[in-house]
Amino acid sequence: MVFKYNYFRFLIFLLFGYHGLFAQTTANFSINLNLSEVALLDVEPQNSTLNFNFLPPSESGNKITTPTVNTTCWLNYTSAKKTSSSNRNITARVDQTIPGVLIKMQANASSGVGAGALGTPSGKVTLTTNPIIIISGIGGGFTGNGINNGHQLNISLEINDYKELVKVTNKVITITYTISN
Repeated sequence: MVFKYNYFRFLIFLLFGYHGLFAQTTANFSINLNLSEVALLDVEPQNSTLNFNFLPPSESGNKITTPTVNTTCWLNYTSAKKTSSSNRNITARVDQTIPGVLIKMQANASSGVGAGALGTPSGKVTLTTNPIIIISGIGGGFTGNGINNGHQLNISLEINDYKELVKVTNKVITITYTISN
């Protein structure tokens, strides 16, 4: 009886289980992916104007008081680059200078919600009409958008030559930022 029962199980296996041995167990499909190269940059708050006012000394013979450092601006960027291209840099330059006055800038380390290969600040630099690197080594990444995301900018003015100082009223100077490989 045991023999017939095992024989019967063997026949059931051959009839039903045999076909399962040749069943397909994997499937394939393709995914088509496109990611364009991206290099976007902006300054927050948008369309802001910084006002710097030198103050006269309260006593003759003392220095002119320079304006306090402005820390209200944030540099935001998004970067996706080709694997073969070098890391990106951000440069800054002014459209004109003021005789006897230096325009200084320092980008702080990135903070906020960003991620990826964010750049390294260059330290405090003097802005001129020639582009100067303020952040280097940007790979693929994003800083986050808006105030308190990205690199906080410290912008200041210093008197470097009292002989060249002249009265200036409402002089508008534009700072241009560029992200490039």
